[in-house]
Amino acid sequence: MKKNLLFINRILWAGASLALVLVSQSCTDEKVKPGPTPLPTPVAETNAEARDYAAYTELAWSDEFDGGSLDESKWTREQGGGGWGNNELQTYTNSNENAFLTGGDLVIEAKQASGTNQYTSARLITKGKKDFQFGRIDVRAKLPKGRGIWPAIWMLGSNIDQVNWPVCGEIDIMEMKGSQPNQVLSTMHYANSMGNREYKSNQWQTLAEGTYADDYHLYSMVRSKDLIRTYIDGREVFSFSPGNASPNPFNNPFFMILNVAVGGNFDGNPNGSTVFPQQMRVDYVRFYQYKDTK
Repeated sequence: MKKNLLFINRILWAGASLALVLVSQSCTDEKVKPGPTPLPTPVAETNAEARDYAAYTELAWSDEFDGGSLDESKWTREQGGGGWGNNELQTYTNSNENAFLTGGDLVIEAKQASGTNQYTSARLITKGKKDFQFGRIDVRAKLPKGRGIWPAIWMLGSNIDQVNWPVCGEIDIMEMKGSQPNQVLSTMHYANSMGNREYKSNQWQTLAEGTYADDYHLYSMVRSKDLIRTYIDGREVFSFSPGNASPNPFNNPFFMILNVAVGGNFDGNPNGSTVFPQQMRVDYVRFYQYKDTK
């Protein structure tokens, strides 16, 4: 009887060892051959449904820029020159001279330089650190000005590396021509069924007095399923439904971009009237979601 039990135990032990080897091989194979990184899980339908601007009250993410230095767990300083597809003149750097915190603000400073890099500036992105989907984004900022100065608060689809632009989609919450500092614009870029870029913009939003460089204004976007709305100081200025986008990228996660470009197709190049340095000052970036209290 004892011999039979010993024989059975050996069989069980051998089976367990084989199973352990198979599991170990499976885990090893999974590490060696990882699949594509999935996009974040979509948010609950309560946020997919369109709500009033004021209904988004649950603060889900923010940067108040109150520290002594840029929070690099939230932002990456994108670097490089080469025109960025728009014949821009600036080189984006990782220097604290081009992006720094002071007085509770993030400052993105475009500077005139000497040598090869005629102009330097900063471009900050949340790519790989924070994706945004349905909800409301608020950015309180004071803009720069001057011919050839191009500040922007905008977003790109988080799957840009897989599908490229414009298929990933682009949301320009706010951009301004520095030569016309009393006007700002919202624009959506996307691909049609042929893969060609299309875009839709609102009318230029013109201040009755002064410029957007004189004071801080609140630039907002509310994104819900198949609907994007942009706002200035809580007033809706643009509503967009992505009917012609194929595929529709605007229900996917996007990442945030803050930058000041110099020169290029949008406002031309600086001239003798352009004063440097120029600063875009950002008081905060906040992302709100709707909280169902039922």
